[in-house]
Amino acid sequence: GLENAGKLVPHLCRYGRRVEDCLLSSLTDGLRHLAGQLERRLSRLADELQDHLAKAQQQQQQLSASASGSSASLQQLETATASSSSSGVGRVLQDRFSGANVVLRADALSGYAPPRDLALPSLAALANDRHLQRRLLKLLNMLGQLDSQGGRAAEVSQVLEPLWARLSECLSLLNQCEDPNSVLVLQTTVESFFVASGGSRDQAATLRRLASAGAETNNSEQLSHLDLEISAPDTAAPAAPSASATSTTPKELAADSQKAFLLSFATRHRGLLNQILRQQTTPLTRGPFAWLAEHPRLLDFDVKVQYFRSQLDSGRPRNTETVAVNRQRVFEDSFAKLHRKSRNEWKQHFQIHFQGEEGQDAGGLLREWYAILSREIFNPNYALFKVNPGDQVTYTINAASHINNNHLTYFKFVGRLISKAVYDNKLLECYFTRAFYKHILGLPVNCSDLESEDYDFYKGLRFLLENDVASLGYEQTFSTEVSVFGVTETRELVPDGRNKVVTEDNKAEYVARVCQERMIGSIRQQLAAFLEGFYDIIPKRLISIFNEQELELLISGLPTIDIDDLRANTLYEKYSATSPQIQWLWRALRSFDQADRARFIQFVTGTSKVPLGGFAKLEGMRGQQKFQVHRDGRSTDRLPTAHTCFNQLDLPVYESYEKLREMLLLAITECSEGYGLA
Repeated sequence: GLENAGKLVPHLCRYGRRVEDCLLSSLTDGLRHLAGQLERRLSRLADELQDHLAKAQQQQQQLSASASGSSASLQQLETATASSSSSGVGRVLQDRFSGANVVLRADALSGYAPPRDLALPSLAALANDRHLQRRLLKLLNMLGQLDSQGGRAAEVSQVLEPLWARLSECLSLLNQCEDPNSVLVLQTTVESFFVASGGSRDQAATLRRLASAGAETNNSEQLSHLDLEISAPDTAAPAAPSASATSTTPKELAADSQKAFLLSFATRHRGLLNQILRQQTTPLTRGPFAWLAEHPRLLDFDVKVQYFRSQLDSGRPRNTETVAVNRQRVFEDSFAKLHRKSRNEWKQHFQIHFQGEEGQDAGGLLREWYAILSREIFNPNYALFKVNPGDQVTYTINAASHINNNHLTYFKFVGRLISKAVYDNKLLECYFTRAFYKHILGLPVNCSDLESEDYDFYKGLRFLLENDVASLGYEQTFSTEVSVFGVTETRELVPDGRNKVVTEDNKAEYVARVCQERMIGSIRQQLAAFLEGFYDIIPKRLISIFNEQELELLISGLPTIDIDDLRANTLYEKYSATSPQIQWLWRALRSFDQADRARFIQFVTGTSKVPLGGFAKLEGMRGQQKFQVHRDGRSTDRLPTAHTCFNQLDLPVYESYEKLREMLLLAITECSEGYGLA
């Protein structure tokens, strides 16, 4: 009936305002009835989930007590867990007679229950009878069609408030359970929440904004972030309220409040929402979750990639372009063949032919072509990039690339090449500095990004900020010296900078200006050419859904991180290998999936690249430098911090494994910098 009613109602509304008001009242009454029924079901589910979790906790306590009474101590179990596989199922204990390692299976331990489907009566009832949830969703969609101006939004919100509170409670409890797919039973109710909360009310506007991501925008708009100045460290003042903010209407305030409520709900249940999105067959922008596409921080990396690929595939041409190159001159031949092609021609499927060879390209030659080019772009003969002195692994733009007369044309070609590889879902053997990834994403760079590129210079800036200018022993002006092919030249940071002296009052401005020159000003032309090429294939708005760590994984792939190898090549400062925090650290890293392990390596070394010889060959600013864990004796409310030049992690003395794991995950997923000037 509701399908037919949904078609009939809009026609009935043509008979006048009174008919429309009558229909709205009837639909609201029906909504109140359905919401009440569903809220009662969710209430029973919440009670059963609480009982289930209480029993699971009691079983865990019994297991711990049993383990502590056996010959294997709790400390042995912790060590064994840390030495087991990342799944946490196997455990290794040391035989106290022979000293050999004995592998135990967790299911052999008393009381262990492997992860299994959550079997609760209320959950089964909701799974078997989803009509109630579907009727609620259809009713909300009908109300949205009739009440397009939101006149009854406040009343509907009041009617649904108890239901959403109960839904949030159930989602929080489900998140603590061992069955990750149990949340799918409530997927339709979650969709109803987004419809009722305005997540899909502005879907047309959302789609228009997202569609503009694929539209051709002019280069000045896409490169506008290069004109932003780096803010002076520790001097940011709160922005004054704008005129529009001070004259907000009650209706606008209500809309802002609704959006804040929606954002709070989505943030609280981010993990479960991503689990739902992984199972979605409908494109993200075509369903009730379209709102999430404009809030990429709420999306997990794999969900972002899924959305990203769907956007690229929607406009992919079907034509094929044959690229014939000589294997001895791959870069030069590819450049000559492709650099004059239009952006649409670059988006065609490339078929590679190596001259003088019989091989037919079924995908393998294309991968080989990308692999060769990803090494050739760093060829010193082209002078386009230089090795980052901070880690000897990543690359950054060579400010002296102008020695190559065609350097700007080459940079545009390289930008297109890297973007094309991402477009084709092909991985490249290239790793760049954090600041370079930020430039691609349109994110502002800051002074702390200089630490991983020129640590000694960065250390000098820190000294200047933390000490009186007089302690320098010399007069510093608003200028900086740059060495180009052995010739030192002075560049002014501001007009007449040679004659403007750095003082206590303006030293923060000086630091910002010199960082601006180092990371943007000296390479602006090269950056602009590279980004112009990159955005020809993938527009800035679409690539910017990622952060800089995720962009590296998108370009270079997910490495395999061997935790045993990393542990064997780690040094400790004011910690020891037997310190509880160190044991917890390795246990936490083993519990991470490969994506989070890669983020951790990025966090502490500046890149996810694993050296060819393993972590024993890890490079720092002064050559080979092992991973180090230093004790941070300050507050345990601080996040772990990193110094990528030294492959160093500063780890606070957390009181428990749970807190250490939580803070470490937060640091590697939400914080792209360790200690910095900004």
